Amino acid sequence: MKTIGTFLCAALAAAGLAACSGKTPSTGPIKATPRPPLKTATGSVVGGNAPGSTSAKKETTRAGISGRRMAGGGIVEDYWPTEGWRTSTPEDQEMDGTRLQAALESAQRQRLSLHGVVVIRHGYIVLEKYFASNNATSVHSLYSCTKSFVSALVGIAIDKRLIADVNQPVVSFFPDSDFEDPDKSKQEITIENLLTMSSGLNWLEADETYERMYTTYRDWVEFVLDLPMVFRPGLIFNYSSGCSHLLSAIIQKTSDKGTYDFARSNLFKPLGIKDPTWERDPSGIPIGGWGLSLSPRDMAKLGYLYLHGGKWERNQIVPASWVRSSTQPHIKADGDWQYGYQWWVDPSYSFYAAIGRYGQSIFVVPGLDLVVVFTAHIDSNDPETDLLKKYIIPACSSLPRNPPAGGKILQEEHGP
Repeated sequence: MKTIGTFLCAALAAAGLAACSGKTPSTGPIKATPRPPLKTATGSVVGGNAPGSTSAKKETTRAGISGRRMAGGGIVEDYWPTEGWRTSTPEDQEMDGTRLQAALESAQRQRLSLHGVVVIRHGYIVLEKYFASNNATSVHSLYSCTKSFVSALVGIAIDKRLIADVNQPVVSFFPDSDFEDPDKSKQEITIENLLTMSSGLNWLEADETYERMYTTYRDWVEFVLDLPMVFRPGLIFNYSSGCSHLLSAIIQKTSDKGTYDFARSNLFKPLGIKDPTWERDPSGIPIGGWGLSLSPRDMAKLGYLYLHGGKWERNQIVPASWVRSSTQPHIKADGDWQYGYQWWVDPSYSFYAAIGRYGQSIFVVPGLDLVVVFTAHIDSNDPETDLLKKYIIPACSSLPRNPPAGGKILQEEHGP
């Protein structure tokens, strides 16, 4: 995805605007220097025999079986990470620590400028590694991972009947709009077309588009809807942060408090995400295509919410039907990817992902009860996807007990 260049970012910073997307100089590769064995968040060595590791494993296992506890013969979650994630050794969550170590060593060999890696299985952090000055509380711009949060808000808004359904025409939310390009097919664009990046609008995901928005237009909704139509809605995938921004603008109009407060009350607060920053457009609308900033641990909460069908503790935060619809393929996207409702879907590996520029990623593998988060400053997310497929997924040494409903069990045949 092409985005804003270095010059524009500097200009925006000088103007007091946070640069939402923009190519900036590399932060530098990870130095391939010798280091001690990696430790998990609990202090246990990944892929090694730490002193006392056997007794630690017994203690963890007694406290909870693979992050679960038995209840009347069944297995249920024994906690929710609202106030914080619990940690565990990889082995106690049926993962091979040596493969996780190998993933980090591969990233180091490739000189990937990773900022953080968090691997969560059965609800427990089994690997948490940060680089340079980053740590568990470091906040990162999510770039296009923001889109997946916006998708969740759309599902909640439909559930609350603020939006009729995904078939509601987009123009119905902006009745006073006077389009510069009055193509009648604009009347056919639906909420679903925005969610699946198939609006038909002639949006170019590139530096020049962002530059025009930041420097010329105060009304970004008008900018997007004024674009000419190049094909009928629903036919062709065309990645568009403009579509995502229209979704945020629709929530802004339909909710009493606006997008940010709607998100804080209905998504952030229930998950224990405390008042994150979210960049706004010149009209005050939180930007739908980028601009949300979170720590890696809070990023993982969206993945964990979706892993559990939109349920958190005893509450259904996002409708289960919306989670299913959002994370199934709706349209062919780039390469081998399919696209759902602002989520990227890889059918061959049965996972879906929120993907943002510079290597911000939230991977969810339902069949393995697995969530993986990366933060980084790299040119492409592809190396992270490769680490997931070649090392992290195969590290799941056995099938999860009682995997989340709808999850397809993955076999290790996908490994190297």
